[in-house]
Amino acid sequence: MKLFLVLVLVGVALTLPVKNQHAERTIYYHEAIGIKQAARIKAAEKSTDFSGVRIVGGSDAALGQFTFVGGLVITLLSGETSVCGATMLRNNRAVTAAECWWDGRNHATQFTVVYGSLTLFSGGTRVNASSVVMHYGFDPNMIENDVAIIRHGHVGYTNNIRAIPVASGSNLFVGVNAQAVGFGRQADNEGVGTNQQLHHVTLPVITNAICSNTYGPIPASNICTSGAGGRSTCSGDSGGPLAYNGQLIGIVSFGHRAGCQLGHPQAFARVTTFHSWITSRL
Repeated sequence: MKLFLVLVLVGVALTLPVKNQHAERTIYYHEAIGIKQAARIKAAEKSTDFSGVRIVGGSDAALGQFTFVGGLVITLLSGETSVCGATMLRNNRAVTAAECWWDGRNHATQFTVVYGSLTLFSGGTRVNASSVVMHYGFDPNMIENDVAIIRHGHVGYTNNIRAIPVASGSNLFVGVNAQAVGFGRQADNEGVGTNQQLHHVTLPVITNAICSNTYGPIPASNICTSGAGGRSTCSGDSGGPLAYNGQLIGIVSFGHRAGCQLGHPQAFARVTTFHSWITSRL
């Protein structure tokens, strides 16, 4: 009888959802964010005069202003479509967030990488990729080591398409104003509408100690930016770049589950931490 009870309790435990130890973070990216955002963007691009997508509190990006930015249209194993961002590092390599390939519950089967375009579902140079290497330490519940390399066919450089160097060294970049560029939402309570462009926003880098006040312990492998003034990355920006002084310093990883406009920090994978891992796969 005792053995039966133990087995029953074990069975119940296995059916319980995994508890996020840092409940402020959004986990299971595709079902929480990406699938819904893909539908919004695709519908908006069919509307009159649509020219791109958004980021919170930022400005329109001109074509060719951020030549290294890639958008990801993602085909999931379920057949559903999701979206993320990426950054071109070589003619045949890009970097994104590991959760864009596998978020702990939803697995992608293919990325369509979109370069040199202000729209995600049409235009630009588009290349399919199914060879993705996730960081071996990626933890989808804690959202740590959220880095992946995309291997795709050769894409020639143009005025609108060019790779960006990967930052190295010990600089923590605290206090600098970095640029985030993304294919995500511009407001928590708005859909993606017409007359919008790919957006960029200037975000000050803050210490991990300040970031930890919101999310709990933040490892050195993350870099955080302030969300003051409602300026932030948002839903759909995961995997996209944080750039400073012509270098990639961060990869969009997670924000606060309550929303993007409430002043909470954003967390990125710190590129200098992963420099050797990234460059050895280029």
